[in-house]
Amino acid sequence: MKGEGSTWLAAGLLSLLLVLLPLLGFGLLPGLALPIYAVNLAGQVMCFALLAMAVDLMWGGAGVLSLGHGLFFAFGGYLCAMHLLRSAYAATHKLPDFLLFMGHGGFPSWWRLADSAPLTLLAVLVLPALLAFAFGYVSFRSRVNGVYFSIITQALTYTAMLLMFRNDTGFGGNNGMTGFHAIAGLPAGGLAAAVLLASLSTAAVLAALLGGRALLASRFGRLLRAIRDDEPRLRFLGYDTLWLKLAAWCASATLAAIAGMLYVPQVGIINPSLLDPTLSLEIAVWVAIGGRGGLTGAILGAVLVNVLKFWLSAAAPTLWPFVLALLVLLVVLALPNGLLDLRNRSRAWLLELAPASLPRRRPAR
Repeated sequence: MKGEGSTWLAAGLLSLLLVLLPLLGFGLLPGLALPIYAVNLAGQVMCFALLAMAVDLMWGGAGVLSLGHGLFFAFGGYLCAMHLLRSAYAATHKLPDFLLFMGHGGFPSWWRLADSAPLTLLAVLVLPALLAFAFGYVSFRSRVNGVYFSIITQALTYTAMLLMFRNDTGFGGNNGMTGFHAIAGLPAGGLAAAVLLASLSTAAVLAALLGGRALLASRFGRLLRAIRDDEPRLRFLGYDTLWLKLAAWCASATLAAIAGMLYVPQVGIINPSLLDPTLSLEIAVWVAIGGRGGLTGAILGAVLVNVLKFWLSAAAPTLWPFVLALLVLLVVLALPNGLLDLRNRSRAWLLELAPASLPRRRPAR
């Protein structure tokens, strides 16, 4: 399978980062230490990389572009926030501010499901997949494809955002949910919690990369690529593409939910802005810039774009939209397959230029 070298290189770099995060975070190497901000930034970028891989699994694997993965990302984040707030209430016996603002004397009844950490983790793995199954079954069975599917996913995410803006939903409304007290027994916002979450995020990306590449190299992955290349022909050969796309779609939704679950404790808040369609559009941009189909391109695009975004947002906030637009134009015009195809494209450019620069040989007499 193409891209094996880049996969192992990415896996090696992720393994190295997984080892260095605790060493540099806790200052265990003499003269080398990362501030808590850098550790937190690394964890957030890894969450975005996992989110980009979720989109690439469907877009690069099956040729189905989703512009609504922010929905599953926020789904996992809200479930995690519910558990953290229930844990904070158990420790402090103080209700969150948004419940006091709405005049509630306690948590909504369905929040009791978030008391248990294993049950919350199970909900993150199962509930977004069930939502994806319901939506995907209706869409794929009706053979909604291409730009129409993308628009529908974006509309679904926008509808969810409008719903979560309402204060009477019990999820914090416009202000969102914050006030997390502890994460796995560690003080929220502390160095130990930041290192733990960044390490877990990196480990999740590494596991998803290795598992995803094994999946794409299997018979299931070959059938997904056949759907991407010519779905009608595959159906003509007797394959039921509905269940193949549904399986990949549900797996993609679960990956996005895991990314949201790991992201929210690191930023300390969740609100409906995660459901903004702009985020879902940005995810597609990350994948397009890095390169589709191999998962490593999604990681590269997410890391590159978000590191640039964090840096420029602090150094020159007004420049970032223009830089992003230039990156998109560069990819569309010069690198249609993303940055991972830079080596092949540069070789082709050199071959095109070489004949013009070399002197022509005279024919032998």
